[in-house]
Parts: sequence; structure tokens; C-alpha cells
Amino acid sequence: MKHNYYKNLLNTRLGFFTLLAFLTWAKTIMAYLVDFNLGIESPFQYFILFLSPIATTIFLFSASLYVKNSKRAYTALIVISALTTLLLFSNVIYYREFTDFITVNTMLGAGKVSSGLGESALRMFRPYDFLYWIDIVVLIGLLAFKVIKLDDRPIKARTALAVTSFSVFLFAANLTLAEMDRPELLKRTFSRDHIVKYLGMNVFTVYDGVQTYHANQRRAQASENDLVDVQNYVKEHQSKPNKETFGIAKDRNVIYIHLESFQQFLIDYKLKDENGVEHEVTPFLNSIYHSNETYSFNNAFHQVGSGKTSDAETMLENSFFGLGQGPLFTQLGDKNTFQAAPAILNQEAGYTSAVFHGNGGAFWNRNETYKHLGYDYFFDASYYDVNEKNSFQYGLHDKPFMEQSVKYLEHLQQPFYSKFIAVTNHYPYSQFKDENAGFPIAKTPDTTINGYFATANYLDTAVEEFFNYLKKSGLYDNSIIVLYGDHYGISNSRNKYLAELVGKSKDDWNDFDDAQMQRVPVMYHIPGQNNGKVMETYGGQIDILPTLLHLLGIDSSKYIQLGQDMFSKDKDQIVAFRNGTIVTPKYTIIGQSVYLNETGELLSNLTDDQISEIDVIRDKASTQLNMSDALTNGDLLRFYTESGLEPVKPEDYDYKNGLDKLKAIEEKKGKKSTSVYSKNGNKSTENLYETKTYQEYNGAPKTDTSSSSSSETKK
Repeated sequence: MKHNYYKNLLNTRLGFFTLLAFLTWAKTIMAYLVDFNLGIESPFQYFILFLSPIATTIFLFSASLYVKNSKRAYTALIVISALTTLLLFSNVIYYREFTDFITVNTMLGAGKVSSGLGESALRMFRPYDFLYWIDIVVLIGLLAFKVIKLDDRPIKARTALAVTSFSVFLFAANLTLAEMDRPELLKRTFSRDHIVKYLGMNVFTVYDGVQTYHANQRRAQASENDLVDVQNYVKEHQSKPNKETFGIAKDRNVIYIHLESFQQFLIDYKLKDENGVEHEVTPFLNSIYHSNETYSFNNAFHQVGSGKTSDAETMLENSFFGLGQGPLFTQLGDKNTFQAAPAILNQEAGYTSAVFHGNGGAFWNRNETYKHLGYDYFFDASYYDVNEKNSFQYGLHDKPFMEQSVKYLEHLQQPFYSKFIAVTNHYPYSQFKDENAGFPIAKTPDTTINGYFATANYLDTAVEEFFNYLKKSGLYDNSIIVLYGDHYGISNSRNKYLAELVGKSKDDWNDFDDAQMQRVPVMYHIPGQNNGKVMETYGGQIDILPTLLHLLGIDSSKYIQLGQDMFSKDKDQIVAFRNGTIVTPKYTIIGQSVYLNETGELLSNLTDDQISEIDVIRDKASTQLNMSDALTNGDLLRFYTESGLEPVKPEDYDYKNGLDKLKAIEEKKGKKSTSVYSKNGNKSTENLYETKTYQEYNGAPKTDTSSSSSSETKK
């Protein structure tokens, strides 16, 4: 009897509706508990979590109840279910890589970042992912074979309206409970996690869409008056240059070396192999880090959002943040006005600028954004010999990339401002299978972590070989070389598996530890200097540009830059993360939680003085982020003329035939040409570049320790 009852129930439209709604709720909860880290802290929050998907699921599904025709009604219900599942599953995949949720801006810019995603995307799938889709497939089959029969009886309008009204009531109850636990949830959003946790994925997507619409409206409505607050902030926030370091790299070439996915903990790290033998992961970078010719910062943090590498570049070139939603490069990079480093150095000191990158120019929309930043040249993958043996899905491996870049670098007129974007130390840190293999892999349950040290080791030797070339070619002594990590390599969701390798306990690992792991190396290497040291100043990527300009002897005060000189005695040492986390020398502030850095202790009972102190810190951090958002969303630099900088005209830049253009300039300048090629008697310096594989440096590796995607380097 029971069997017939349930079977008969499924053969009704409301019964089928209920089943599909329940299955959608179940897989949503599975995603919340298995794939997302939403920070559930109490039974009450669990109750809200379980409640939150019900209202929007019923609301969306109720649209099918208004359809009179049975076939169309069932089809509508299946389609709505598939679309909500697609949204959920897309966020699951995205979260596994970015530890974040998909925003509307990310959706709109997806086409511009989709190239180059191959193995990396596949490795984000899990064996249980079929559970997200199996219900829809099975139900379609049951309908097709008439195991579940279509109910031809239309739903009465008042019944459909009652279901919709019930969903609205449920949402109101959900929102009320959420506000009880998290007051002003929609007004003071510290992170997107909170919206998903309290109100669900569907509400977050709608909320984000509304926020995006308002942001676009603000940009359209922005005026010169909106710039005043930003200008006032910059004037109050700017720090005075340090007289001891101002101008010590004046007129030198600038060479940025982008250390892909490189975290601070790799510096001086030694990985033990299965025999207990220690292998220094980055011996060359360690030597640069501790050199008396290098000013290194051990409390520098990345501040990127979902734009990751492109967000790091945004801060590097402009000293303001990426967007709160989606990457600035893909959303505004080809629209906004900038007063970026390439244009500043060109107009103030006659610098030529170039970016070198062994991936496609369209990735992160670089080929358009760089024109708006004022870069003279962009040597992308089309300028390199890229093949299956020397590359992977993110482009040319670092050693051939550095080596092949020389043919273009040697023709740049000096002084030049350059950036070399390495890629091999990029997720998924795949194992090399050829003569590049050899550095030990770690032994953890996570293959991503296991390969990370070997790819970092490969990057280390690639940088060393490039340094050797700079010395032989004569570029080294007249350059400042800035090495920086762009963002985390191991995401928060994987950190517990990393814990034991960095001397921590997996069971004790918490949000405080995650925040501390966001340190990235920042090094200013100035050959000939002897006062270099490791500095403990707290700062972030937003501080790199004003620091560099002051080292070059260029006053940054007339530019709209939100960072501060890392050498300045006036630096406030408040580091705002794009997700709202704040780190200072004393505190780490994550949402409403405050940790004491010295002990890692969560402060549960703050004193009045501590509350006041932390409120000031919060206000300064949020103001900096708000000023950045106002600047970028409103495209306010189009109104700023006080710097005296001539506006960059993107249409004047064309990145085709870059080498021919450089050679033409050399020929035109003749004896006045300052390129390395000209200085070398019009002879190439390519023969000065030496590169070897891991096995050539270290001998043939043992089969059981051969390693991850990039390990050719020295131990």
C-alpha cells in the first residue's frame, strides 16, 4: 500500500515538484557541507544553513506550476532544476580553485579567461561529482519510459500562488533568523561566504547581480566631484619617503620577476624525502632574499581577489586594488583610464616598457589592458617557440621562457621597465616526466601540495639562470630587480594537508593560520648596495609601486596611489585583504574574530581599549578598500589632471611585430642607441644564456622520487 501511495504521489505534478525540490535541496546541502567552507559555528547556524535553500528552490520551481500544459510544465520544472544545479556545480568547481563564489562580473568575463584551462580544470573534478547531476538524468529517464507518468491535470492558480507565497514567507523567516545571528547582513557584508551561509547560493547570485548593476550605474553617473574624497584620502594617507632609500636606484632599469603562486613559507624551506634527507627548495632565491644587496620583507601579504595574478598586476602597476567582484583586467581593463607605472616612468624619466609572458595575450585580457596601462611592448606566446614538450596549459615553462625572452630584452632601449611573468609554478603543479624530473615530491594525501615544492624548485633555477645572463650581458649592475609572489599557491581548503609540513597540527589549524599563510615574498634587489636586510614592516602588494618609485627617486605624492612606501617611517602597517581580512603587526582580524598575532590566540573578551583600537583599524582598512572601489568603479582617474601626466591613448599601441620595431629604433638612433644589443657592438647576447635540466645539474633522478612539473633545478 505504501509503495502504491508513493508511486501515485510521484504521478502527480505536486508530488513530482516536491521530489525535485527535495533532491535539489539535498545536493545543495551536500555542496555546503562537503565542498564549501562556510565557517558554521553553532547549531543555530546549522539550522539556518539547512533552511536557506528551501525558500528560493520552491520559489523558482513554483514558476512551473503556472504552466497549464502538462508537457511544458514538466519540461519547465526539469529545465529550472538543471539551471539551478548548473549554478551550484559551477560554484563548486570555482570554489575548489579560488575559495570563492562566482560573481556576475566573473560570469561576464569568463570568455576572457577561459583559454589555457585544460588539465587544471579537469583536476578540480571529484569522483562524487556525478551526484550533482544523477537525479536529473534518472528523472528524465523515468519520464521518458513512463515509469513516472505525466499528470495532465493543471494546477489551480490559487494553489500555485499559495506555493509561491509560502516560499516568500519562508524566505522572510530565513532572513529574520539570519539577521538575528548576523545583524545588518546585507549592509555590512564582510565576505560572500556570509551571504551563502545565511541565505543560500541563489540569493547570493541575485544579491551580487543587484550590487553589480548598482556598481555599473555608479560608473555611469560618476563625476569629477566624486574624486574629491579619494584625493583627500590620498593626501592624508600618503607616507613621506625615507631619505636613506629615496633615489638609491635612480635611472636604473626595472626588472620585475613574477614568482607565480609563490608563498613566503618556501623561503629557506627544506623538504625531507622518504629517506629523511633534506632538500633546499629554493636555494638561489634564499641567497637573494638574505643578500646585503636586497631589501626583503617577511611580512608582505598578497591582496588579490578572484582576479589572482591579474589583481596582483593591478596593484603592482597602479597601487589600487582589484575589484571586489571579478577581475579588473577583464571587466574594466579595456575601459578605464589609468595613471600606471609604465606611463609614469616613460613621461617622468624616459623609460621604455615591456611585458614578457609565454601565454596567450588574451588571457586575463592582457593584450587590451596593457595598452590602457601604457606598456610599449607585450611579448606574448606568439613571440615564443611553444610546443608540447616545453609548455603546459598556462604557457611556456620558465626556463625556455626566460631564455627565449633574451632576443627581445636585448633590443630594449635603456632605461627600461620590464615584467617577466613566469608560469610553471602554477596549479596543478603537475609532475615532469622527462629530464626535468628529479626533485623529491612531498608525501601528503593531496597531489597538488606534493608537486608544489618541485615546481618551486624549477622556478628557482630558472631565476638563477636569468640572473647569470643579466650579469654576463652587463644589465645586472644597472638594474633594480624586484621579485614578488603574486598570490597563494596552496588554497585554504588544502592548508590542513600542508600543516604538518610547516610544523603545525592538522587538527589545530584554523582561520588564523590560513591568514598567516597569505604572506608572499617581496624583494628589491639593488646590485652594489650593501645595506640590504630582511625587514619586518607589514605591507601588501598595494605598497609595491610607491616604494619602487621612491627608490627610483620619483615623488609619488602627485599621483593617486593608495599604498605607502614600505621604507617610510610613517607607514601605518595595516594590511587589508580584498576579502575583508585585516592583518597588522599586533592583530589578525577575520570577520568578527580577532586574533593576537604573538600567540595566535582568539580574543573572546575584548577590553574597551582593544575594541576602540580595532574599530580604528577596521575603519582604516575599509576606507582604503572603499576608496579603491570608488576609483575603479567610477573610472575617476579620467577626471584627474593634477599629476601632469598626459593621458594614455590605447589606440597608439600595437603589439604586433615588436622585434622589428625595436630594431628600427636601434637603427634610427645609431650610436645613441642604449640597448644591450647596440652596446655589445650590434651583436646578440643570446649565446651568453646558459640553461640546464635538473638531471644535468644533479644527475639522473631515482624513479621513486621523480617529481612535479618543473623540477630541473639545483638542490
